Amino acid sequence: MTEPQRIEPGATFPEFSLPDASGKAHRLSEYAGRYVVLYTYPKDDTPGCTKEACDFRDHTLLKSLNAVILGVSRDDASSHAQFAEKYSLPFPLLSDPDAEFLKSIGSYGPKTLYGKVTEGVKRQTFLIGPDGRLVKSWLAVTVDGHADAVADAIREHQSKEPVA
Repeated sequence: MTEPQRIEPGATFPEFSLPDASGKAHRLSEYAGRYVVLYTYPKDDTPGCTKEACDFRDHTLLKSLNAVILGVSRDDASSHAQFAEKYSLPFPLLSDPDAEFLKSIGSYGPKTLYGKVTEGVKRQTFLIGPDGRLVKSWLAVTVDGHADAVADAIREHQSKEPVA
């Protein structure tokens, strides 16, 4: 299998249609005009994934910036519903059980954990601008401080946008 083409900043982010825990499909185009924080994560209700989700949930600057947060994993709707309810997550968790979308953006494949190579969902984040173009990507996320880095990237991007 060939590696997916890396999405470069400034490129249009691929459209997607993925269901949330209630079965409602979410498409990138629905969020035109807003920043979208699309983060991919390995598994619901595991320590690192829980901390990451809760950090996004609790980040007041991200809330004030009116950013849309979308989590994506291979977990099913039932798992997402339980995870979201347990931690009061106010944003959609999207299911990609066959990892088709995850593979297309390079977020599924070989990864190293504790020196062992496995295949699975990579912890990555994509910041998509109001115009649907990639602003920045984090391809090897360290959870601590990550929500701060995403908020900082939005503020930096906003300061560079031309005023209409």
